[in-house]
Amino acid sequence: MTNILVVTSSLRGAEGLSTRFATEIAEGLKARSGGMLTTRDLSTTPLPHITPAYTEGRMVPLDIRTPEEQQAVALAETLVQEIRAADVIVIGSGMINFSLSSQLKAWIDHIVWPGVTFAYGEAGANGLLTGKKTYLVTASGGVFSEGAYAPLDFQTNYLVRLLGFIGLTDVETFRIEGTAYGPDAANAAIAAAEAQIRSAIERAA
Repeated sequence: MTNILVVTSSLRGAEGLSTRFATEIAEGLKARSGGMLTTRDLSTTPLPHITPAYTEGRMVPLDIRTPEEQQAVALAETLVQEIRAADVIVIGSGMINFSLSSQLKAWIDHIVWPGVTFAYGEAGANGLLTGKKTYLVTASGGVFSEGAYAPLDFQTNYLVRLLGFIGLTDVETFRIEGTAYGPDAANAAIAAAEAQIRSAIERAA
C-alpha cells in the first residue's frame, strides 16, 4: 500500500491552482494505488512560526525541556513523522512576492532538523529522508521558468534544492505560470498542467 502525503499552502484555499493540482495528483495516485492519503492543509490550519522554544528545545533531552519546548518539538516531530511515513509526497505552492508563502516556509522550518532530516558527515550534508517520490506543483501569475523574470524565481528553484538537501531528490515539478497574462494564457497554462499531471499519474501506476 502506498502512503501519500499532500501538503498545500495556497492562500486561496481549494481555489488556488497549486492546491487544485496538488490535490488532483494525490487523489489520482491514491485511486490507482489504493493507498492512504494524508492531507496537511497549511492554509486552513496554519503552523506557528518557529521560536526559540523549538530551535533550543530540539537540542536538549526531553526530560529537561520546558513545557513550551516540549510542545514546539512535539509539533515538529509530528510533521517529520508524516513525511517519514509517506512513500509519495505532493507539495503545492503558490508564489507570493517571488517566493513561497510564509505558511509553507513555516512547515519547512519545522522539518529541516539537524540530525533528524539531515546530518553532516565528512563529505558534507546528507539528507536523511531518502527513497521517496516527490511531486512539486508551483503556481505563479508571471512566467519564471525562463525569460526576464527567471532570476526572480525564489520559489521553485528554492524548493527543489531545499527538498534535495533533506534527501528528497526524486522531484517531479509542475509549473502553472503566466496565469495573470489574460484568460487565454491562463486557460493554456491550466490545460498544459492537466495534460502533464495525467501523464505523471499514468506513468506512476
